[in-house]
Amino acid sequence: MRARIYRPARNAMQSGPNRSRQWVLDFAPSEARATDPLMGWTSSNDTQSQVRLRFATQAEAEAYAEAHGIDYSVVQPKPRAANIRPGGYGDNFATSRRQVWTH
Repeated sequence: MRARIYRPARNAMQSGPNRSRQWVLDFAPSEARATDPLMGWTSSNDTQSQVRLRFATQAEAEAYAEAHGIDYSVVQPKPRAANIRPGGYGDNFATSRRQVWTH
């Protein structure tokens, strides 16, 4: 069974880095999902694809995979550029502002 170790990206609905600092070990699905003819639900007999393990560091995730004989690949996160404005939020309300403040 093949696993992937990665650090998840930040959710688009959140502003902070919550849950993006941990490393995740996911198992790749070993078989394709099938559609149930009666209800139309998708299902699979592969229970490992439902397992998602979280670790504090990449080294811990790799050590767990090696200790349990799991074949894995590591996906390094892409560095994110800092979005820092020169004046920041407080500059919107500065008394020395030359432009009219509008929505």
